Amino acid sequence: MGEQVRNAIQHHDGLEFAAALEIASHPQLGTELAPGVVLGDDVDTALADADVVIDFTVPAATLHNLRAAAKAGVPYVTGTTGLSPAETAEVEKLAEQVAVIHAPNFSVAVNVMGWLVREAALKLGEGFDAELFEIHHHAKRDAPSGTALFLAEAVAAGQGRALADHMVLERAGDTGPRPEGAIGIQTLRGGDNPGEHTVYFVGAGERLELAHRSTTRDHFARGAVRCAHWLIGRAPGLYSVDSVYGLE
Repeated sequence: MGEQVRNAIQHHDGLEFAAALEIASHPQLGTELAPGVVLGDDVDTALADADVVIDFTVPAATLHNLRAAAKAGVPYVTGTTGLSPAETAEVEKLAEQVAVIHAPNFSVAVNVMGWLVREAALKLGEGFDAELFEIHHHAKRDAPSGTALFLAEAVAAGQGRALADHMVLERAGDTGPRPEGAIGIQTLRGGDNPGEHTVYFVGAGERLELAHRSTTRDHFARGAVRCAHWLIGRAPGLYSVDSVYGLE
């Protein structure tokens, strides 16, 4: 994703690639990635040259870097998923000091899909059962994916339910009849798949499917860059990607 973001910045008129940060053990530390931009491992040094940060890492790294960005007053865009409730709460707290966008997916199409899923759940009503399917590459660490949870939240919002009370992540053995209002998520991992998500609304004699399939990571990076440009100059706060894409 770092490489994709760097490429997207090069094609954006309003942004310039200023700094790059990696883990201390990365084999390419010290490499010049662009004129005057050397890959480093010190977050404070990277922030000194930054007007906004784009982060795709892991929860511990995101929180470490976001703390430093909040202290330095540098807006922060992150697509890191798999955060615990406590970690998510810390992101929200740090957003009181600096502008933050934290989204599970920056694809315009995926976020439009979330809007469609919410509307479909609302309009279809009680006669349709909701199920989700997602598949990602074999190196993905968290399951279900952040995008699958985002879409499940959209279903729950449209149905007027709390996702935590209705989410079903596995079925095995004699599970009995499907619980009323259940929102099931099935997860697959394999190969180099950037991500596929399908939401099924299954009724009596008919089924509606809303699906998004990625073949590259380019659109994730373009969306994150678009959000970064939008975030510069904003007051502290936790902003939604819906504000950037006009989906509020």
